[in-house]
Amino acid sequence: MVGKVPGAIRLLSLAVIVLLSGCSDRDISDLERYVAEVKARPKGAIKPLPEIKMVQTYVFEPEGLRDPFKPANQEPAPQVAMTGNGIKPDTTRPREALESYSLDSLRMVGTVRKGDVLWALVQTAEGTIYRVRAGNHMGRNYGRIVRVLDDRIELIEIVPDSPGNWREKEAAVALAD
Repeated sequence: MVGKVPGAIRLLSLAVIVLLSGCSDRDISDLERYVAEVKARPKGAIKPLPEIKMVQTYVFEPEGLRDPFKPANQEPAPQVAMTGNGIKPDTTRPREALESYSLDSLRMVGTVRKGDVLWALVQTAEGTIYRVRAGNHMGRNYGRIVRVLDDRIELIEIVPDSPGNWREKEAAVALAD
């Protein structure tokens, strides 16, 4: 097998020489003419850059959220014991449909006025739209809607401050663009 390698190299070298001999001086004037024609074409205008939209900032507040490193089915039940401040969620009332969603996954998509009551239209990530008003609950932190405005929904959430202690926190869901 060692004796065959030099013959193979000679054969390969011969094939390369034959192939390269076809690359001799050829008439490429038609190619040069085409390149000159393309270069002579008028230059087009460059489109302006699109306007940069400002992104609304978001402050992540993890209190009250489950630990992402623990399985969801082994999460301990929230503490509802009352200690010093007297604030605690009402765990005896039936939970409303929008309480199974985090506030940042809900979008306010409009309002509807019926009589004297202004209702907000809230869309879930799945596309379902719910009608809510002051007094309804939404969000995972026992959020109670205190006011519906044309451009936002204002809520008061009850979030754990420390084990057994709760505090109220203002939150809002703005009208989506």
